[in-house]
Parts: sequence; C-alpha cells; structure tokens
Amino acid sequence: MVLEALDHAASEDAPVGTAITAAAGRPASPTLVPVARYVSSEFAELERTRLWPKVWQVACTLDHVRAPGDYFEYRVGPFSVLIVRDDAGDLRAFQNVCRHRGNSLCTGTGQGLAELRCGYHRWSWDLQGRLREVPSRKGFGALRNEDFPLLTAAVDTWGPLVFVNLDPDAMSLAEYLEGAPADLAWVGFDDFRAEVLATMDVAANWKVVADGFSETYHIQGLHREMIASMDDIDAPQHVWGHVSKSSQRYGVPSPRFRGGLDDQTVWESFVLTQGARMGTRDAGSAPVPAAGETLSDVIADRIREHSATQGVDLSRFDTDQMLTLHQYNLFPNTTVLVTPDLLSVLCAKPGSDPDHAEMVAINFRRAPSADAPRREPMTVALGDTPADLGVVLNADVSIAPSVQRGMHQPGFTHLTLSGEEIRVINTHRNLERYLGIVPSEMTGGPDA
Repeated sequence: MVLEALDHAASEDAPVGTAITAAAGRPASPTLVPVARYVSSEFAELERTRLWPKVWQVACTLDHVRAPGDYFEYRVGPFSVLIVRDDAGDLRAFQNVCRHRGNSLCTGTGQGLAELRCGYHRWSWDLQGRLREVPSRKGFGALRNEDFPLLTAAVDTWGPLVFVNLDPDAMSLAEYLEGAPADLAWVGFDDFRAEVLATMDVAANWKVVADGFSETYHIQGLHREMIASMDDIDAPQHVWGHVSKSSQRYGVPSPRFRGGLDDQTVWESFVLTQGARMGTRDAGSAPVPAAGETLSDVIADRIREHSATQGVDLSRFDTDQMLTLHQYNLFPNTTVLVTPDLLSVLCAKPGSDPDHAEMVAINFRRAPSADAPRREPMTVALGDTPADLGVVLNADVSIAPSVQRGMHQPGFTHLTLSGEEIRVINTHRNLERYLGIVPSEMTGGPDA
C-alpha cells in the first residue's frame, strides 16, 4: 500500500519549503561544482596533503577507550593515530610511529597496555608518550629520553565521540564544532553508548558517500518508501561553517502528497523504515489515536514505551522532539544522526584511489543516565561483502558506485546543485578554503 500511494506524489511541482529556503534562500541559478574533485588523482593528492592532516575527525568513541590501557588506532589515508587512555585516566593521541626507524607501534583496538613498545627493535614509551627504554643505548652515543617523546596529535571529545587532529596549530574542537554542541544540549548527548562499529568498502569517492548524507533532496527519488511518513519539504537547514544541520520531521506525510495520506499508509511507511524504534517490524493495522491525539502522538508513545523496556525514561521529550531527526554534517566527512532514542554516526574516508572509500557506521544505544557503565563495542569489518544495513542505508550505499561510474563519463564536467543541497555546497566551500583554491571554481548558486 505504501508504494502504491507514492505513485500519486507530486515530484517536479513540489512546494518550496524550508529545506530550500532556511539556509540560503532560493538561488538565482544552480551551483556548478567541477566533477574532477571526485575522480582526479591530483585532487585526491591535494586532500591528502592539505585536508586530512588539518581537520578534526571522529576517530572512535569513549567506549573504545574507557579505561587506562585501552587504545584505538585510527587510520585515514596514509595517516595513523593512536588514541590511548593513560594511567591517570587522561586521553592522549600519538602519531603511530616509532621514533627510531618509523615502525607502527600498534594496530587495531585493545585493552591492557602498560607501555607502547615497538615490535621491531623494542624501543618503549610510557602511556604519556615519554621514552623509557632503548636497547643497546650506548650505540647511539648521547641519546636523551626527553629528546624523543612520541609525536602527539590533538584529541578531544564531544559527548561519546572522540576526535583527533594531526595539526599542531589546529583550532580547538569547541571552536571547530561552532554552535552544534549548544544546539544539541537538550537531547542528553552524554547518555549514549556505542554498541557496534562497522566498516565497509564502497566503490565510490569518499565525497560521493558523504554527499548522500548531506541532503534530503534524494529522499523523494531513492527512498520513496520514506516520504509517506517524513516531511522532506519543510526540513529546515542551518549552516555555521565547518558544521551544518538539517531537521527532518517523521510520523507525518510529505507535503508532496497534496491531499494528504490516510493513517494506515503513514503507519506502514514508518514501520518499514523505523519500526525498530518501536520494537516492531510488523505494521498490521494502524493504531487509532485517542480523542485529541494524532498518529504522531501514538508513534511517539510507542517509542517511549519501547525505550522504557530497556530502562530508559524518555517521558520528558514531547512528540515533536521524539519524531524530529537532527542531522549534523561535520566537515569534512562525518554525519551525526540523533533523536532522543537513537544516535548513529557515519564517516566516509578516502580509499586506495579516488574511486574507492571506506564507510564507518557507529550505532549507539541510549543508556539510563550519563554515568551508566561503558563496555567495548563490537567491531565488524564487512569489506566489500553485501550486508543488511536496513532499508534506507542499504539504498544509500548501493547507489554510490553507480554515481561514481557516471562521473567518469567524458561529457559530464560539473555537478549541478540545488539550494536544497546547501550542505553539499558548504562541503565544497570548505574544501576550497583548506586546499587553497582561489578564486573559487564553483559558479552560480547562493552567495557564500
């Protein structure tokens, strides 16, 4: 019934809502972005040297490094950073390299470190990064421990997320995140605990993957099963600088349906795409709202009831808060999706060439309180093996290789972006700033 109803949705003649107007207004012309940014080895090399060593990136979660001796290796391109919880309980980040001859010190993630010892020649550092042991030290002449500490990287946190930056002169994470932490303070970000970190290889440029989580315009095309229970038109966007945001209301039909939809169709769409939030995958008959209530109120109650079975009290959140998904895009490569009952973080990293990327998906559960104990998340490396990521994410990942192939066609020289895709445009504005592209290679669109 859901997909049958969607055949009646207007698409070209959709009303203009806040998804377009909130951040940039209605542009006089499309924004054109050179396709070379997605397929060129030269552009990828610029990113390697000028972008990835200079930006804050989500590396792991506090659940990965919750106790002294815990460590996590974060890789992006050729760069490797070790995040370590030291003996005093402080988070530290080091460039993953032995100061002797360059061997990597650790790989993967683990617990119980008492030192950082190179497996090649057994140089050793404590968890504060201080050199402690050099075998056959006399052969080096005057070698002082204080001259050879581990090389550091900046590390900081936002809620349960751990960020790193290889730039010693980087702005603080608080400055980088701009208004996002204050904007999200109402939800209780510290209450979330990581359950699973999954990695997967995608045959597409990392920006193709990231772009797919940076606009709602594709929902009426790729995710038609969603628009019966989501307002993709009045989804206001806000752009700070490094960070941008979209807020999307669920439990209501898209305004693309000029005559509205019956509750049964809305209910089936919501259960199909987000039924797990209510603890069900079986739609059945739509519940009948009580007098003075709407179907949205019923859905919000069902989510609260399901969360209560897990010891989580969401009674303080109203219907609008429960059913509005807030999507934060953190330049360059991270999307944070949050409602009171769920948190998902998606990151896109460069692969071996411009046509390949690694996607990282971290799923969280809400704990009863911010002081609830932490445990090690499950790590799943999917490689290029198809996996069931859910009906929506499956489609997002599956479309990316098709986009990448299309970008290689000789007549396709520029992406043509709508004002509704302002968050994608913002990514390219930031890319030009970090890569030193002056004057801008983009034309048309809203003013910067």
